[in-house]
Amino acid sequence: MLGCSDSGGAPVTRTYRMGFSAIPPRNDLTVAIASLNLWATRADAAIMHLSIPWTVLLGGTDAETEVRTVQLPLAQFYRGHGFALMVTLDVTDGLNRAQEDPALIAAGRSIADTAIQRLYRSYVTAIDTILDPDYLGLAAETNLIRAAAPDSVYAAVVTMTNAAAVEQRTLGTSSHLYVSVQVEVAWGRLSGVGPFVGIAQDRADFPFIDLIGLSSYPYLAGFADPADLPDDYYSRLVEPPQLPVMVVEGGWPSVSAGSFVTSPTEQAHYIHRQAQLLDRAGAIGVFQLTFTDIDLVASPPPPGSILPLFATLGLVDTALIPKPALASWDSLFDRRLR
Repeated sequence: MLGCSDSGGAPVTRTYRMGFSAIPPRNDLTVAIASLNLWATRADAAIMHLSIPWTVLLGGTDAETEVRTVQLPLAQFYRGHGFALMVTLDVTDGLNRAQEDPALIAAGRSIADTAIQRLYRSYVTAIDTILDPDYLGLAAETNLIRAAAPDSVYAAVVTMTNAAAVEQRTLGTSSHLYVSVQVEVAWGRLSGVGPFVGIAQDRADFPFIDLIGLSSYPYLAGFADPADLPDDYYSRLVEPPQLPVMVVEGGWPSVSAGSFVTSPTEQAHYIHRQAQLLDRAGAIGVFQLTFTDIDLVASPPPPGSILPLFATLGLVDTALIPKPALASWDSLFDRRLR
């Protein structure tokens, strides 16, 4: 016990790897590389959150070619730094779980189509065999898809991920498989404050999972202050039989938006509060998809987009200038990984 605490009782070790994805503040290669190099010094793992490249695959490019050309160089960068690699595949619209991927909608197709599901499985195989991730997520925010999307879409997600899991295990995958769930939905806060829902349905529908990925944006669910989060905010989702948990996306903004009021200091407090939740859950990983803020001036989102709600989750701003939250992150990263 003494080895896990300092004289003030604060943990000096962590059970979770820490990292980010390579999303840049704007479409600028120089800035993207600078951002990547900046966070690589304060991470021991990396995550790739990938939409299925439906347009490319439907256009006739095979999955292996796409993965080797587009995804492999970044994965090699991560491996060169000794990072553990996590990959989450997103099969619906990440900014609107009520609908399918915009590329599929534009093509007049659906994941309910067996041909589309075959393309998905071929992409899973290419990602798994070429990138060889340590952890591979076959779908994102499954409970939110179930709550928001048509039943046919959720049924397709269940069918295609289970089939992909069987294929990868038959091929001898070394990746630990998972899906992610939305924490706020599991707590009954999809619209207002309701009773705790849990993730038993997800555990039943995706029995192949080796761990549970968590997506958590508590400020979107009515939490005004990080201190308001229950102590068992993550650990309550670890229902028997227990599986490891890993936060694969999430964060807290530094700039107020609409009726939500926050500040850079409050964002820094969230990093420390989340660490308490991670410690209690014995989490094995925590990732923010954005290390930097998103430059909405350089790349304005379409009208009605919810992207502005996620624009200031970064630990540095769009000019890569640190916020107070970066020091909070660094203090956690300084703990010895056990």
